[in-house]
Parts: sequence; C-alpha cells; structure tokens
Amino acid sequence: MSQDETTSSWKVKILLIGTALGAAVGLGTAYLLARTAEEAHNGPPQIKTSDALKAGVNIVGVVRGIAALAGR
Repeated sequence: MSQDETTSSWKVKILLIGTALGAAVGLGTAYLLARTAEEAHNGPPQIKTSDALKAGVNIVGVVRGIAALAGR
C-alpha cells in the first residue's frame, strides 16, 4: 500500500465515522426535542430566536473543540 493510499484510507474512515456519529447525535437530539415538546405543549416546539442562537454558539464551540483534538 502506497503512502497516498494510506493517507486516503484514514481520511475516509474519519469522514465516515464522523458522518455516522453526527447523524446519530442529530437524530437523538431531534427525538428528544420532539418528545419534550409533546410532553410540555402537546404540539410543536416553541423555540425563541435567542435560545436557537445560544444553541448554535454552543455547537460551534463543540465543533472547534473536536477540531482542536487533531492538533494534539
């Protein structure tokens, strides 16, 4: 196996694992959001813009933290 194939191989593995984990976390989060909204309001979630922005900032922080792991 050449150096290029080895480099490509680990990159593909990381991308596939990251995609699968991201999809699983996203599905779980959506399920919890729907379940909580149904229990609390018996309907769709009522999310304020400020709450969505806070969640977005926190998500960016998590992504930056994960990306920083590669530098260690």
